[in-house]
Amino acid sequence: MTELLAPAGSFDALVAAISNGADAIYLGMNKFGARAYANNFDYEELQKAIDYAHLRNVKIYVTMNTIVYDKELDEAYKQIDKIYEIGVDGIIIQDLAIFTYVVNNYPKMEAHCSTQMGLDDLEGTLLLKSLGAKRVVLSREVSIEDIKKIKKEAKIPIEIFVHGALCVSYSGNCLMSGLIGYRSGNRGRCVGSCRKPYELINTTTNESLGNSYILSMKDLNTIDNIDKIKFADSLKIEGRMKEPVYVANVIGAYREALDSNSRTYKLNRTFNRTYTKGYIFGEDKKNITNILKPNNFGYKIGTITKKTKIGYEIALTDELNQQDIIRIDHNNEDINLSISKLYDKNDNLISSSKDVCYIKIKEQLSIGDIVYKTRDYKYNQMLEASYPKEFKRFKLNLYVYGDVGSTLSITLECDNKSVYVESDFLLEEAQKAPTSLEQFRKQFDRLNDTVYRLNDIEYTVGNVFIPSAKLNDLRRKGIDLLNQERLEKREPINITAEVYEKLSFEIENPKLAVYCTTDEQYQAAKDLDIDIIYDENNTIRRNETKYPKKDNTLLIGGYGGIYAYKDTNKFITDYSLNVVNYKSVYELHKLGAKRVTISYEINHEQINDIIDNYYNKVGGYPSLELIVYGRAPMMFTRYCPLKVMNQCGKCKENQYIIRDEYGEFPILSHKDCTTTLLNGKIMNLIDELENIHNINVFRINLTKESYDESIKIINMFKDKLKNKKATNLFNKNTDTRGHFNKEIL
Repeated sequence: MTELLAPAGSFDALVAAISNGADAIYLGMNKFGARAYANNFDYEELQKAIDYAHLRNVKIYVTMNTIVYDKELDEAYKQIDKIYEIGVDGIIIQDLAIFTYVVNNYPKMEAHCSTQMGLDDLEGTLLLKSLGAKRVVLSREVSIEDIKKIKKEAKIPIEIFVHGALCVSYSGNCLMSGLIGYRSGNRGRCVGSCRKPYELINTTTNESLGNSYILSMKDLNTIDNIDKIKFADSLKIEGRMKEPVYVANVIGAYREALDSNSRTYKLNRTFNRTYTKGYIFGEDKKNITNILKPNNFGYKIGTITKKTKIGYEIALTDELNQQDIIRIDHNNEDINLSISKLYDKNDNLISSSKDVCYIKIKEQLSIGDIVYKTRDYKYNQMLEASYPKEFKRFKLNLYVYGDVGSTLSITLECDNKSVYVESDFLLEEAQKAPTSLEQFRKQFDRLNDTVYRLNDIEYTVGNVFIPSAKLNDLRRKGIDLLNQERLEKREPINITAEVYEKLSFEIENPKLAVYCTTDEQYQAAKDLDIDIIYDENNTIRRNETKYPKKDNTLLIGGYGGIYAYKDTNKFITDYSLNVVNYKSVYELHKLGAKRVTISYEINHEQINDIIDNYYNKVGGYPSLELIVYGRAPMMFTRYCPLKVMNQCGKCKENQYIIRDEYGEFPILSHKDCTTTLLNGKIMNLIDELENIHNINVFRINLTKESYDESIKIINMFKDKLKNKKATNLFNKNTDTRGHFNKEIL
């Protein structure tokens, strides 16, 4: 059976989802979840949510899908311990440290690989399955054909996103918010940089191609293709930041579509950015963004047809009511209006209209302006009335026994669970009519405030009379006991200290590596005798899904590449695995990584924490690589911002940037029509090298630099490293603490 998985940013949203047919809920705690600005749940609220859900046979998954620094690991582990005891069914995870802790200690609590892990191929799925994953959430860029192949061959439950907001960055792996706004999306604090307007500029011709929301994706909507995705194990709705009526609407619509293909719910009547069928169904890259508007688009209900003495006339194609909210598209700018007063042609106040109505506003409008409804008051009322309700009730069977002089005993049975209640009084012979089966059923059928519906009753009772009040008491007592029996109670597990395999690497004088984007840069590195050079021939980037045979040492950016080349013992992992703690370094070394490149989203103190903890727990030194120069990749995307602006193919002859009020971001177009958006500001840590110890390789990332610029940059770092020797970090006289970049929250 296909699971319909709903978001819940609050308890009310959870109730709305379950009332409208969700099979499972994913939610976040106050820490370690990728939606830090949702209401989220504390332990008490989580217990309440789990009890509510589990009584209705709905599963609860907790998101712990952020990267976790060393100083946070103990707190994260304690949270996992606690939510296991509360009864969580699974945890959605990005960080390898969290993943291995769950897999190693809690087999009853499933480890689900979050989309932030970047799994979009068979190889990556097989790797995480071998490590203990119970479910994989595939990237939203994976096609329906590839999803089917992965599910068939990997033989592991597959979860896919089917509705809601899309990240323009591949798998949500975005550095833009963190590196320019110091609010990391990988820490759950995305500031929505992609929802801002940017000017696209051809820097070759110095031509502006206009200002628009060039990175703002439409919302995913696959409901018209529901029959094609039913094979997936779980269909996931995005929306933990959305209000309960949105959750009710979307879950209700997909529930109807899954069960009967009916369409009484209207998806465009709650928040939407207009819709795309997404990469899953091969959407044209030109149609996957809404460059005109990043927020709630609403739906069209009419047009401004004239200005009269009463006000502006609206010719309606759909109903408009008091307390609705509309937006009017006037000269490509939005005028938003809450309808508190509505008029007819005689200037009378009306509460509703379906054909023509009038509004009085001070703003100037034009004939032909389109009117959209962004909040449908009546429809929201209908949605609010859909919860709390029981989407389904569970069959309750009763076995009732008693006779004159004995107690009345009742066994209540549901879902293969049963409880027993007994009266605290002896049954007396009926003086008139005895209590019949019908009378008993009438009292026990009062279950509207429960999740049950009365099914079969086996009634073996003698000639006795039982007061209705006594039966009501027994019903309430029995239902309470049955609820308790159906709610799993877990005992704490004693966690044994992990035994580490000793994986230690030599402390060497740091080497210099150069990553080259162009042939000129490669030639510069070769001319300066750089030993470690990365280019497209020895780099397997994240979200690359083809793995040709290679004999050279590879720089690998994703889990699929690790699986494909794990037996070569010749690979280094790249920054895109977002490693920020010693445990993740250790796990990657176990998988065969000769060296681990640590994340951009890390500071000097946190690097030292990795080395300290690795040394103290593993008993040796890790082999680390650190990027110290270059334009950081803000995002890597399957989408091409040039195509949507009618510049398709012109990347071969021109250079482009996007620009906002704070800076410029160069566009790096790849041969396969994917795109990297670069930071316009160049990171340069050359003055910090003396204070950074026990890093085996410092890397220069070259992107836009010419041959001469590359020579100059490489020589600058070579000279700096000449006198830098390997240093024991644990020398008490060496103080290497202190940030070399700003704290990323």
